[in-house]
Amino acid sequence: MSDHSPVMLELAVLGGPSRAFMWRLPHGALRDQVFRDEIRDAIVHYFAENQRSVTSAGTIWEAFKVVIRGICLSKQHSVLKVLRYDVRLRMRNAPVYRPLVDLATLGECHVIQTYCLNRETIMELVGQLEPDLLPDIRHPNAIPPTVQVLSVLHYLASGSFQVTVSLAAGMSQSMFSNVLRDVLSSLLKHLGSYIWFPQRAKLTTVKAAFYGVAHIPLVIEGNDGTHIGLMPLRWSEQIYRNRKNINSVNVQLVCLADQYISQVTAKFPGSVHDSFILQNSNIPHMMAPLMRDRAWIIGESGYPNLPWLLTPVRHSTADGEDCYNEAHGHTRWVIERCFGLLNARFHCLHISGGTLLYNPQKVCQIIVACCMLHNLGLSCHIPLLDAEEGVAVPVADEGDMGSDEEEDDEDAADSRAELIQQ
Repeated sequence: MSDHSPVMLELAVLGGPSRAFMWRLPHGALRDQVFRDEIRDAIVHYFAENQRSVTSAGTIWEAFKVVIRGICLSKQHSVLKVLRYDVRLRMRNAPVYRPLVDLATLGECHVIQTYCLNRETIMELVGQLEPDLLPDIRHPNAIPPTVQVLSVLHYLASGSFQVTVSLAAGMSQSMFSNVLRDVLSSLLKHLGSYIWFPQRAKLTTVKAAFYGVAHIPLVIEGNDGTHIGLMPLRWSEQIYRNRKNINSVNVQLVCLADQYISQVTAKFPGSVHDSFILQNSNIPHMMAPLMRDRAWIIGESGYPNLPWLLTPVRHSTADGEDCYNEAHGHTRWVIERCFGLLNARFHCLHISGGTLLYNPQKVCQIIVACCMLHNLGLSCHIPLLDAEEGVAVPVADEGDMGSDEEEDDEDAADSRAELIQQ
C-alpha cells in the first residue's frame, strides 16, 4: 500500500443526523445602493473571467453561488462589527446619573445620626467651604458643594468604606476620593477658627470650670495622647508600630473642662513617646506667657512634672498626696471623656472601624478635621445621640504613655508640693 492509494473514511456522528446549514441572502442588504453596485461588479467580473473556461456550466454556476455568498457574508460581518462598536462606544461614554443625597428630605434626628451635625450647622459649614468647592460648570457630572460636604461628613461619622459612602451620596468611588481630598484641604484652611488656645482674658472662667471638677485650683486644660490606627507602607511599618504592636499615629490633645479641644498635635508615628511629642509641640511656647498667671495643665504619670504641667505623685506617702492623686485622676477624666466623645462622634477614628487606609499625611488631616468638627458640634450644642457608646469605650487608658518615667523638674516639684499643702 503506497502513500498515494485512496483511503475511504466514514464518520458516524452520534445523536442522529444534524440539520444542514441553510444560508439566505439578507434582503435588507439589497437596500444599500453601494452593496448592490458591489454585487453587480462582482457578477460581471466573475462571468468575464470564466466565459472561455473549459469547465462545465454546472460547475461554473455552483462556484458562482459560493463567490456571491462569500461577498455577502463578508459584508454582513463588517456591518455587524461596526454596529457592535457603536453600541460599546455609547455604553462606555453614556453618563451615569445617580440620585444625589438631598438634605431637605431627611429628618433632624436622621441628619444628626448620619452627619453628626444638624441641618443649620451643615449649611453654615457649606457656605464657609463653598468658594473652594465650586465645581466646573463644563463638567457634565459636577458635584454640588453641599453634596461634597455631606458625603465627607457621612464618611467621617460612619467610618465605612469609600464605596459604601459614595453609593449613598450618588457618586463613584474615584469621585469621592477627589471630593475627600478637596473638602479636607478646604476645611484645614480654617483651622484657627475652630481650634484655639484660651487667651489670658478668659483664664479666670477656664480655671473656675476646672476647679468645679475636683477642686484643683489654677488648672486651665487637660493633656493626654491616644493612638489612631492606619495602614502604612511596608518600608515604614517599624516607625508607626506602637508598644501594643499596632501601626498607628500618636495624637496629642489638649482640651478645656467642657471637652473643647484647644490644641491637637497629629504628626508623630506610634513609636514616638508622648513626652517627646509634648516637648516638641507648641504647648511649651503657649504656656510660657501664662506662667505669671499661675496656670496649670493636667497630665498623667508618663509626662515629666514641668513648671506648667501637673502630674500625679508616683509614690505617695502622705494623706495629702493621696488626696491630690485622687483629685488629679478625677480632673484628668475630662480629657478621657473628650477622647470618648470624639471617637463616638466620628467612628472613622475608633478601633471598631478598623484602620484608616490612607497615607499618614491624609490620616493626620482626617484627625485634625475631626477635632475641628468636634468643636463645631460642641459650640452649636448638637447632642450626641449615641453618646453611651463613646463614653463606655476607653480610648486612652492609664499608663498609655509607656512605662518610662521622666524626671521631675525641681521647681515644678516644689510648686506641686506647695499646691498639695493647700
